[in-house]
Amino acid sequence: MAAPVQTRPSSSLAVYQYPCSTEPVQPEPLVLLHGWGSDSRVWQELLPALTRHFNVQLVDLPGFGDSQSLPSDTLDDYLSALLDILPERCSLLGWSLGGMLATALAGRYPDRIKHLLTIASNPAFVQRREWNSAMPRNIFADFCQLFRQEPDVCLKRFQGLQCRGDATERVLVKQLRGLANSPATEQIQSWQRGLLLLEELDNRSVLVALSAPSLHIFGKADQLVPASAAAAIQKLNSNLKVVVLDGTAHVPQLSCPQRLADILVNFVRDDRYQLDKQRVAESFSRAATSYDSVARLQRQVGQQLLEQLSAVEEPGSVVDLGCGTGHFTVQLARRFAPAALKGIDLAQGMLDFAREQHGDCATWLCDDAEELSLPDNSVDLIFSNLALQWCEQLPKLASELARVLKPGGRIAFTSLGQSTLFELRESWSAVDDYVHVNRFLAAEQWRESFTEAGFRFDCFTVDSEVLQYRDLRHLTSELKGLGAHNINRGRNRGMTGREHIRGLMAAYEQFRYSHGELPATWEVIYGVAILNG
Repeated sequence: MAAPVQTRPSSSLAVYQYPCSTEPVQPEPLVLLHGWGSDSRVWQELLPALTRHFNVQLVDLPGFGDSQSLPSDTLDDYLSALLDILPERCSLLGWSLGGMLATALAGRYPDRIKHLLTIASNPAFVQRREWNSAMPRNIFADFCQLFRQEPDVCLKRFQGLQCRGDATERVLVKQLRGLANSPATEQIQSWQRGLLLLEELDNRSVLVALSAPSLHIFGKADQLVPASAAAAIQKLNSNLKVVVLDGTAHVPQLSCPQRLADILVNFVRDDRYQLDKQRVAESFSRAATSYDSVARLQRQVGQQLLEQLSAVEEPGSVVDLGCGTGHFTVQLARRFAPAALKGIDLAQGMLDFAREQHGDCATWLCDDAEELSLPDNSVDLIFSNLALQWCEQLPKLASELARVLKPGGRIAFTSLGQSTLFELRESWSAVDDYVHVNRFLAAEQWRESFTEAGFRFDCFTVDSEVLQYRDLRHLTSELKGLGAHNINRGRNRGMTGREHIRGLMAAYEQFRYSHGELPATWEVIYGVAILNG
C-alpha cells in the first residue's frame, strides 16, 4: 500500500491515490470507502482491475487504518470530514458502512457525486418499521455488547460472518483476517461510534429521491445484509440498478474481484454515454423555431423514406413518431387521408410549433417512444424519421412498437449508426476525456432487436451521407439549431475553454478536403418492416 497522500493539509483522513494504468474511462476519479472493522487494504484484490479503467482514491474512515479519530464524531462530522477530502466531482464506491456513508453523501451533495456505487450496503443495516430486510435489532445489540466486552473475539466472529456462505469461504476467512487489525486503544471509541452509525443511518428517503446514476450490488449468500434488500431497494426507486451475485457473501471485492470490477466498469461506461431524456426533450423544444432552417439531412433522408411507402395499402391509423415540427406529418396526412393520424414527439416545444404551423392535420401527442400511451394493436403504420436514435433500449423500443402495431402492421424508420460524426468525435478525443459527441448504436443491433420482437424486414440498408461545412463553427451551429448537440451524461458540465476549442479546431483540420470544406459523416439506417401476424 502506498503512503497516504493528504489532499488537504487540514484533513485527518488518510487518502491513497492510484493513477489509471491506461486511458481512464472518465476524467473524474473513483473514490472507495471501506466498511466497519477494516481499512483500505480490503480493496487490494479489486484495485488492479479498477486502475485499468479509473484514477482511484482509497480513503480510511475516521479512526480506522491510518486515519485519525475525529474530535467529535456525529454523522455530520463524518460526512464533513469525507467531503473535505473528496475531489470536486467523483464517482463514489462504498462497501457496507462505506456504502451507507456514500449514499448519505450523495443525498446531501448531489452535485459532487457523479455515480453512487455500493457493495453489500443496506439503506438501513438494522431492522426498523417497514424495513425487515436487515439485521434483527436484538442480534445487532448483542454484537455491540460483545465488542464492548471482548473486541478481539467480536472482530474474529465478524470476519467469519462476512465470509459465511461464500463459494470460497475457507480461503476468504484467512484472507480477510490477514487484512484486518484489532483496534488500538485510542481507536476503540471510533470503532464503537462506527457501530452506532450502522444502527443510526437510514438512507431510504435518500434512495427514493436520488438523482445520481446508482448501482447496488449484493451477495446472495450474505449473512449481514440479506439479498432480499435488493428487491426492497428497487421498490423504493425503480431507477436504481441492482445486481445480486450468486455464490458470494459480504466481501465480493475479495472473493470475485474481476467479476465485480467488470460490473462496476460496464455500469460507469454505459452511463457515460447514456442519453438524458429530459435534456433531449428540452434541447429539441428550444430548437423548434430553428430546426426547419438547418434540417437539410433530415429532409433528404425523410423524403427517401416516404418514397418507400408508395406501395403501402391505405392504412386506417398512422403515427408519425418523433414528428418534430410536423414537416412530414402534413405530408403523411395528404398521402394517407382519411386515415386517423397522430404526430408524437418527446419535445413539447416541437409539438407546440407543429400545431401552430399545421393545425389539426393530426392529433398531437407528447409521448416517449419507449413507453407509448397508445392502446395495444391500434396502429397500422408507424413512420419515424431520424428520431429513434434517441432511444437506447432497443429491445424495449422494438417490443413497444410491436405492442401498438396491429398484426401485419408496418414500421418505416430511419436512424443514425455508430459512425455518425466520427470526425468530430475523434477530434474531441485529442483534446480531453469527456463525452462531446452523441454515441449511436450499430446498425446490426437495430436489425437484431426488431427481428427478435417479431418484425420481418422488407428493406434494411445503411448509407453514409457526408455534409460539408465552411468551418467548425458552421457545423456546431447547425447541430445546435437541430437540437442535436451533446446530451450525454458524460459531458463536461463546465465551460469549454478557448484552449480546448483551439485544440479541437486543430485536430479537425486533418479531415479538411483539398477544396477547402470540412466533412461531417452521418451513417443513416433505413428500415421498413412488417409485424408478423
